[in-house]
Amino acid sequence: MNSHRINELIALLQPAWEKDADLNLLQFLQKLAQESGFQGKITDMTDDTLIYHLKMRGSAQTEVIPGLKKDYEEDFKTAILRARGVIKE
Repeated sequence: MNSHRINELIALLQPAWEKDADLNLLQFLQKLAQESGFQGKITDMTDDTLIYHLKMRGSAQTEVIPGLKKDYEEDFKTAILRARGVIKE
């Protein structure tokens, strides 16, 4: 894991954990795993799961994931035409 990902995870984790300060770190990570729908062992949970869950935590379920937002098209026809190069940016 590179330092950028570590810094991003810590920046997202700190304010969220402060809201549940009564939990220790492992309890808080378990809570995040349950909220995100992760069903495996906590040791198998990826940092991507944590990062995206922390980014999306508290937002509407219909909101677009930040990493996918740049490629998101409301209209299917526009998305197909853009993918085929008919519509240029």
